[in-house]
Amino acid sequence: MLHTMRWFGPNDPVSLFALRQAGCTGVVTALHQIPVGQVWPVEEIQARQQLIEADNEQFSPLHWAVVESLPVHEDIKKGRPARAQYIQAYQQSIRNLAACGISTVCYNFMPVLDWSRTNLNYVMPDGSRALRFVWQDFALFDLCILKRPGAENDYEPAVAAAAREQFSSMSAEEIAQLTNTVLLGLPGSEEAFELAGFQGLLNEYASIDANTLRENLYYFLREVGPVAEEVGVTLCIHPDDPPFPLLGLPRVVSTEADLLGLVQAYDSPANGITFCTGSLGVRPDNDLPGIVRRLGHRIHFVHLRATKREENPRNFHEADHLTGDVDMYAVVQELVREELRRAQTGEGNPNLPMRPDHGHQMLDDLEKRTYPGYSAIGRLKGLAELRGLELGIRRSLADQEQPALTTSAHTFAQ
Repeated sequence: MLHTMRWFGPNDPVSLFALRQAGCTGVVTALHQIPVGQVWPVEEIQARQQLIEADNEQFSPLHWAVVESLPVHEDIKKGRPARAQYIQAYQQSIRNLAACGISTVCYNFMPVLDWSRTNLNYVMPDGSRALRFVWQDFALFDLCILKRPGAENDYEPAVAAAAREQFSSMSAEEIAQLTNTVLLGLPGSEEAFELAGFQGLLNEYASIDANTLRENLYYFLREVGPVAEEVGVTLCIHPDDPPFPLLGLPRVVSTEADLLGLVQAYDSPANGITFCTGSLGVRPDNDLPGIVRRLGHRIHFVHLRATKREENPRNFHEADHLTGDVDMYAVVQELVREELRRAQTGEGNPNLPMRPDHGHQMLDDLEKRTYPGYSAIGRLKGLAELRGLELGIRRSLADQEQPALTTSAHTFAQ
């Protein structure tokens, strides 16, 4: 696999040199400074490429391998008439990226919130800190802080009662901290949602159910897919995070059935998947190795991380990369097999770009301010573990092939 890490640009406290020293050759980044819905100009794309490649002649070379993310405007998700102009802008951004030699574009179709957690500093048994989602804490925000109309119907009575009791004993600082955590904006952006106007954003989805959102996604794919195919770009959608409805908003990229419907909606290699084991792994009904076996030909980008479901299965936290509920050995084995298949058939990219998604805040990074989940040392640890796992699997598969080749040669000689 092509080993990469996410980099949020010049303001990211984790430097490009840190990515080099971690063993990366690819960089995953985006032009976060450009407002959602506007065209990414060639000049801006090239400027970012030049920044990434500035020290390539002297040090281990890096290149911009994957765009994450080229955001989809909310009017496209809502199917509003203005989506036509935003789709045209998206198409042009794809053309511009292709003209600069960038051919893998990750995006998501989650309404309003890009991802959701309730704790950014969950203390692990070893003292490192992880991201965590607690269903009761989210209910508390929804019922007692946001006070969303109809929210009561989305929570079990016991959860709602416990959330209200918990809220009654919270300090103003604790309430503000939970609010700020839930309302984080897009990763890498300086934007965050304001509580005062947040309900208005949710209201705009009042008449949009899962079927409508899904059709709006398929419409988007049928419009941008042909452009991507024409210029040699592969689009890869990121699953919902977490993979179940929140705040009355529908989720339509949470299960294998969702992924299958998506790739069938515009049947082209240009229309594919970002295989995120952390997001999909939150659901026990998602068979991750099986998804790779069945849909591996449409996987264009890989996020490897392991989430751990807790006693209440709607609660989860980011575990170490080789633990948690993700059978990382089985997943990586299937990904390696998919790469070997591509190498043999010439179908698709035989070097899947992979990044260790999220990482614990640990060691010296405990004293630093970084984007949640994107500290340097925790991701370095995760990438090192994953690279070792991949190497072991490749050697094991090669060793299994060798006796078969030897036996065949012996039989032929006889």
